[in-house]
Order: sequence, then C-alpha cells, then structure tokens
Amino acid sequence: MKQALGAVRRKFQPWNDPASRPFIEFRNVSKQFGSFTAVDHQTLTVFEREFHALLGPSGCGKTTLLRMLAGFEEPSEGEIWLDGKNLAGVPPHRRPVNMMFQSYALFPHMSVEKNIAFGLKQDGMPRGEIAARVDEMLKLVKLEPFAKRRPDKLSGGQRQRVALARALAKRPKVLLLDEPLGALDKKLREATQFELVGLQESLGLTFLIVTHDQEEAMTVADRISVMKEGKIAQIATPAEIYEAPSSRYVADFIGSVNVFEGTVESSSPGRLQLETDQGFTVRTATAPVLGAGTKAWFAVRPEKMRIDHDRPEGDGVNMVSGEVWDIGYLGDVTVYNVRLDSGKLVRASVMNAQRAVARPISWEERVWLSWSDDAGVILLD
Repeated sequence: MKQALGAVRRKFQPWNDPASRPFIEFRNVSKQFGSFTAVDHQTLTVFEREFHALLGPSGCGKTTLLRMLAGFEEPSEGEIWLDGKNLAGVPPHRRPVNMMFQSYALFPHMSVEKNIAFGLKQDGMPRGEIAARVDEMLKLVKLEPFAKRRPDKLSGGQRQRVALARALAKRPKVLLLDEPLGALDKKLREATQFELVGLQESLGLTFLIVTHDQEEAMTVADRISVMKEGKIAQIATPAEIYEAPSSRYVADFIGSVNVFEGTVESSSPGRLQLETDQGFTVRTATAPVLGAGTKAWFAVRPEKMRIDHDRPEGDGVNMVSGEVWDIGYLGDVTVYNVRLDSGKLVRASVMNAQRAVARPISWEERVWLSWSDDAGVILLD
C-alpha cells in the first residue's frame, strides 16, 4: 500500500486499496460545445464516502464534469457510472445525486422550512415524513430558530446552510457542490469549510465539490483533481499535491512556489545536482535519476527557505544571495521578496513565533536564502 505523504485528515484512503471499488467513474469522458472541448477524454474515479474536489481556473472543465454527473449535460463521448450503474439516458431527477449551486437558488417567497421541504413534496413524500425530515435537517445545520424566516431575512452563511439542508433532505448518494462558499466573506467561508467536512463525515455521504479556491480544496478534500484546459493534471491528496506536484502548472496553482530552471549536472539514486540558470547549484534528495544535461526545474515553497544576514555554512549548494526587495507582514507570517543578482524575485516566508526578533531583516539589505536537500522537488514539465 502506498504511504501517504504529509498530514492526513482521516484514515480513509480506499484509492490505495486494490480491492476497493470506485463509487463514481468517469470513463474516457469528453464533452464538446460546438468546436470547443470542455472535457477532453478524461477518466476519474471517486470512492464512496470520499470528499473529492475538482480544482482549477475558470473554463478548465470542472463544472462541466459536475453537470454531466448530475445529468444536466450528456457526454459527447465516454461513460459515467455511479454505484455500478451506467447513467446514460438517466434523467437528472432519477439520479441519486443532488446539486447545490453557488447562487443557492432559494425560493424567496418560501420560509426556510418550506424551502427544505420543496423537493420532498415534489417526490410525493407523506406530510408526516416531510415534517420529520425537515426537522432533522434544521437540527443538522443548526437553523431551528430560523425555520419560519424567509431567505431575505437571513445572513449569507445562513442562506448557505438552507441550501445545503435542502440538498441533503432527499438523502442523495452523492452531493454535488458548485462553488458553494463563493458568496461568503473570508472568515465565514473558512469556518464553513470545516463545518462541511464535519457534516460530510457524520453523514457518511460522497461529496464532489467544484472550486477555484485552492485553500478551500486543501481544507475540505480527501483528494483533489487539479484541472487544466479540459484535462486532469494531477489527482492526489492535498499534502501530496502541495509537497509533490507533478508539474510546474500544479506547483504554481497550489500555493506559492519558487521555480528555478536549470540543467542536470549529475544524478544517482537519492541525489541529484542541478546547475540553475541563476548561477547557483541545487542538490536534492527527492528526485528521479536523470541523465546529465537534462533540462529540469526545481520547485521549492517559500516556507521551506531560510533567510539570514550571513552566508550559511556548507559547501555552497542550496544557497543564493540577493537584496530584500519587499516585505509583507501578515501577522503570523512575514513574507520576504528577495531580488537575486539575475533580477529574479524569490519569495521566502518566516513564521513569527516570537514577538521580537534580535536582528530583524529590513528593506534593501543583502541576505542569503538557503534550504535543505529535501525541501523541494525536481520537475520535468
């Protein structure tokens, strides 16, 4: 079994178990809108009880994948399977999925409880069962005191909870969330992300979320599919996506990163040396064996870099000097933009663990950046 990299939110990794059967399968799926290809022959598996995020910029195909699973769009090619059944030809209202939209799409003339009950009434559920289910959902999202209010009397976070309760009321096998937190302010969005995680785990449902917010995807998801131009660039856990990106695109899309182009000088198992175009040498223990002269890129996160006034001890590798170009104090972290002699800007971040620093670093000072052999990754694309 593959060993997970970095912290794991929960001990739930069916994708590493050969005996596990996928719950959702996109099998070589494509979708064209005229001459535009929104999804280009993609295969994706999601497991039961997984919280899976489709992450990428606008127009990358993530929402199209979600809409095809919901039945609002039909694939141009390929098949979509859910719980062992081919969904071809199955209309949206017959699929065991429900979708929560970014706009929430609440009925403004209905109270909270009537909004939650709407889909149940459409399905012909008996009145007593509807009332019991609505009460259950109100308790689940902690909106019991607001049952009689209309949406215009609620905050953004409360409206989001109503939409979530309505989507969950029909007890779908899969809940689809299309940018569900986009309308919330930053602090409320962060709090709601953790509420979503707790709710998903307690219900034991499969969640598939579409988002362009990498922090949101990293917070809620068991696994992330990073998308680019209709294709999935990498599928992995948040820690693996962040610490071991498969390409410069993924490295750059997830968080902040410094990337240096160079040529492999020497390579052997557990050790690679790269001569960068910036004139310094990188040595890394986390790299494939590559032939001398191979073009490659070294990616290292700002928090993996050390910044000092004095030149570090050592043999001269994994270090470079420059001038402090800009400083951003963010409270918990201070970010330094350092301009190398080549003109390239490099970012280093330092945790503010103490209120005072003996010898603070200031603008226009000459500093040294350094990092350990296992701080970054070598990329070929």
